[in-house]
Amino acid sequence: MKGSGPGGRIDRADVKAHVQRVLSSGAAAAGLPSSAGGVGVPPLPDFAQWGPVERQPVTGIRRVTVESMSLAWSTVPHVTQFDQADITDLEGARRRYEETRPEGSPKITVTAAAVKACAAALKKFPRVNSSLDAGAGELIIKRYCHIGVAVDTEHGLLVPVIRDVDQKTVSEIAAELTDLAQRARRRKVDLSELKGGTFTVTNLGGIGGTGFTPIVNYPEVAILGMSRSREELVLRGGELETRLVLPLALSYDHRVIDGADGARFLRHLAALLEDSFQLLIEA
Repeated sequence: MKGSGPGGRIDRADVKAHVQRVLSSGAAAAGLPSSAGGVGVPPLPDFAQWGPVERQPVTGIRRVTVESMSLAWSTVPHVTQFDQADITDLEGARRRYEETRPEGSPKITVTAAAVKACAAALKKFPRVNSSLDAGAGELIIKRYCHIGVAVDTEHGLLVPVIRDVDQKTVSEIAAELTDLAQRARRRKVDLSELKGGTFTVTNLGGIGGTGFTPIVNYPEVAILGMSRSREELVLRGGELETRLVLPLALSYDHRVIDGADGARFLRHLAALLEDSFQLLIEA
């Protein structure tokens, strides 16, 4: 594929045009051979021969999701790293705060704390806060920290971005997160509020599940997935204790992040969630 940019460089417009061609022709991101000699997937069978069917057009947010996920999956070689954080102390502190929270102040959630912890971890591991310019052979390290948080809406998934997370308190992040999520569900977010993210957090803990493998939000190089926390019996100091454990999953672009660095990043992030005082120091 030759790009339309200087020297034949592939730019964003070329990528978007390619995705549109792939979607319109039914070509597969997996690169399966087609009868025409290109790439594609076999045509779908006539499902109506086995029973009633209904065809629904893929439009709006869902169509954008199809395009972005197809691009991410076909472009990024994904690896997912798993770990867990003992958030017993964090949850205890959060509950104590809720008991005395002044009226009108934002509710502190585990997601808000995790977003702040991610900002601290991204400072320590700047490659995770980057994008790969494969055409130029360069890694673009971002010296700012804008974190997108996935929001489930009745219209589809939206990822509003909280900007300069490293410069905000957990309380400020919580307030902004609440506002963005509410406006996203009402479809009141501006398009500009969905752009410019350097890293993404998605939390499915409120729904359930023990783990999942999130897809990187291209052109970012990593995304954090959080599942439902659960109580587990843990041996501490020779004694069994009930601890609250949060499952974490980090999917990343293996072209940019090696497995060892992915593991170090996720372990550091988990350690920050386990030690609120350390989070305050590093953030």
